[in-house]
Amino acid sequence: MGKNLDDLRDKVYPIIDPITRFLINKGVHPNFITTSGFVITVFAGFLYGTDHVRTAGFFVLLGGAHDIFDGQVARESGLQSKFGTFYDSVLDRISEVAIYIGLISLYNQYEMSLLNIGMIYLIALAMAGSLMISYTRAKAETLGLDCSIGLMQRAERVVLLGLGSLVFGLSWDGIVISGIIVIFAVLTNATAIRRIIWVYKQVAGVPLDRG
Repeated sequence: MGKNLDDLRDKVYPIIDPITRFLINKGVHPNFITTSGFVITVFAGFLYGTDHVRTAGFFVLLGGAHDIFDGQVARESGLQSKFGTFYDSVLDRISEVAIYIGLISLYNQYEMSLLNIGMIYLIALAMAGSLMISYTRAKAETLGLDCSIGLMQRAERVVLLGLGSLVFGLSWDGIVISGIIVIFAVLTNATAIRRIIWVYKQVAGVPLDRG
């Protein structure tokens, strides 16, 4: 799946290149794009919590676009830095938590049904799985492994949740959004487990290099 995402990026980057060039020519720093994308995504979480699901979906996609442009501008302008990579990764995780908190607030109504209570647990499970996808990859990289395998990586989560929210909103009693959350809860955790198994196969029995 990682290869499929790379192929998709290779097709998208030439299309967005004029915007990337414009941002570079205007001297926009990639860390500024990262910060603005973070603010937009946190705002999307607030919108979920106030039942503005379609608008939230739009801002999820807009924040995801910022996540593309900050990396492109950094690479094309030669402004890549270790702090920039760290900063982008940390804000991505915080913004994801904000989205999930917003979704919890969406289902946390005054008159809660058993279904809503179940959805809140599923959202918490999806949040845990999403964070573990990122953590397992980051930890694998410290071992010298590029562990980018599996479904429901960040780009896929952004597109699925953003489009689903924007197109369907709370139509049909929110069944589409609920379905997306169920998919996240299952596939994010399945991907995290798959990565653990993959790393085990790569380095099981290999002694730790103590430098």
